[in-house]
Amino acid sequence: MSIVKINVLSVPAEQREVLEKRFASRAGVVESSDGFEWFELLRPVDGTDNYLVYTRWRDEASFEAWMEGPMKQAHQGGGDQPPADRPKPAASASTVWSFEVVQQTGPKTTGA
Repeated sequence: MSIVKINVLSVPAEQREVLEKRFASRAGVVESSDGFEWFELLRPVDGTDNYLVYTRWRDEASFEAWMEGPMKQAHQGGGDQPPADRPKPAASASTVWSFEVVQQTGPKTTGA
């Protein structure tokens, strides 16, 4: 079964729009990665500053390949910007949670 990685990002209220725009500008990048299955950016609504970045992968090796390749390049400004010119991170802290999918289901379909 798949693995799930949830990156918990602490994002101050004044940085929320910045974070969401940065993710929107990278839309389409992760989708072409081998082993990628799903992505969701979850905005907090219950008084916390924690955004959740949910990704699902075929296996740990696929996630690691993403981390060492495209993700690393994206977080380094693609290598085309000197460190001093890169934008300041929108999140003040980050923690990654890892899970194995042991059960899953989808909506039931009704026959017509």
